[in-house]
Amino acid sequence: MAENKTVRFIITRQDTPDSAPYEEEFVLPYRTNMNVISALMEIRRNPVNAKGEKTVPISWDMNCLEEVCGACSMVINGKPRQSCTALVDQLEQPIRLAPMKTFTVVRDLQVDRSRMFDSLKRVKAWIPIDGTYDLGPGPRMPEKKRQWAYELSKCMTCGVCLEACPNVNSKSDFIGPAPLSQVRLFNAHPTGEMNKAERLEAIMGDGGLANCGNSQNCVQSCPKGIPLTTSIAALNRDTSIQAFKNFFGSDQV
Repeated sequence: MAENKTVRFIITRQDTPDSAPYEEEFVLPYRTNMNVISALMEIRRNPVNAKGEKTVPISWDMNCLEEVCGACSMVINGKPRQSCTALVDQLEQPIRLAPMKTFTVVRDLQVDRSRMFDSLKRVKAWIPIDGTYDLGPGPRMPEKKRQWAYELSKCMTCGVCLEACPNVNSKSDFIGPAPLSQVRLFNAHPTGEMNKAERLEAIMGDGGLANCGNSQNCVQSCPKGIPLTTSIAALNRDTSIQAFKNFFGSDQV
């Protein structure tokens, strides 16, 4: 019966960014519709490990709890994903939780995703406007373009695609799939297109598009199903055109 069932968690912990990681096991009573986040909250409420020892509450990031913010990314049973949508009933036990190794560990399951946010700054992943006053309605996009651009806008900077990508690691400066896809998104916008050449040139150097190994792990792991490899293919074409413009000169931006 459900009241007699338990759930086992083996959690990789790390006290400080410089300390060595270690594993700690926890056993919790099973509840219907339990997800990983609710289990972590239960451990935080009563931080006692499987040996019956009082321990320090686990640290992790979370916010929306409905797969929108992307904050609760972690490695669950060897795969990077969102812990808010990871249902215990669908996971093999013992459930192993670990931080994403692509990023610097702050503590336990909490990581510093500055690497990804710095890459978004590098590619200017925003629409620059003049001032904060009302500029009126913006230019209209063709419906066909708007539909695929909307799919790219679903990115929640969760970092899962970077964790799954073998080319994003401590020995590489590769910015990863998410920032590349955002280049395509903002270059497609009628206003953002004004900075198209600047964004393309940002990904034509070291750590940019050429560092992609085309493993396609990113598109398989993205929780929002964003067509990341399609964006990378489109950017290969766009950067080739931009390279010819830079070499031969062009009066067009």
